[in-house]
Amino acid sequence: MFKVSSKGRYAVKAVYELALHVGRGPLTVGSIAHAQNIPEQYLEQLMPLLKRAGLVHGMRGAQGGYRLAGHPAQISVKDVVAAVEGPIVVAECTTEEGLGCAEKDSCIGPDVWTRVQEAVDDAMSQITMERLIQEQRSALRKSLQVSYPGAGSRVQASSMREGG
Repeated sequence: MFKVSSKGRYAVKAVYELALHVGRGPLTVGSIAHAQNIPEQYLEQLMPLLKRAGLVHGMRGAQGGYRLAGHPAQISVKDVVAAVEGPIVVAECTTEEGLGCAEKDSCIGPDVWTRVQEAVDDAMSQITMERLIQEQRSALRKSLQVSYPGAGSRVQASSMREGG
C-alpha cells in the first residue's frame, strides 16, 4: 500500500505552521508541536531533516527557533515529504533502478505505474503551503458563514467594498 507515514504527515503540518507565521520571527519546536498537535520529541527529529533539505532555517539562542526558508508558494507537499521520507515511489519499476526489471518486456507496470507516479508527483507538487493556507482560510470562512447565517453576507459585502 502506498502511504505517507506519520513522519511525512507531521513534517507537512510543521512546515504549514511555519508558513502561517512567515515574517513574524522564528517559532520554537514546542510552539509548532503544540499548535499542530505533534509530539515534540518526534518533531525535534524531523526539523533537522527539513533544515538539511533547505526548507527551514534554524536559529539558536533565546530568540531562536525555526522559520520557513522560502515563500510558502515555493514549498510543496512533495518537497516536504521527500525531505523526511526520501523519494516518493509508487512502484519499483518507476525508478531508474527498476529499468532493468527482468519482466520489462512482458510487464504492463512501466506504462501504468509511470503514469500513476507522474500523477502523484504532479498532485503533491501543486499543493503548496500557500495553497493550503488559502484553502484552510476559505474553509474557515465557510464554516463561520454556516455558524452565523447572515453574517457571511455582511462580511462579503464589506470585503467587496474594501477591494478584497
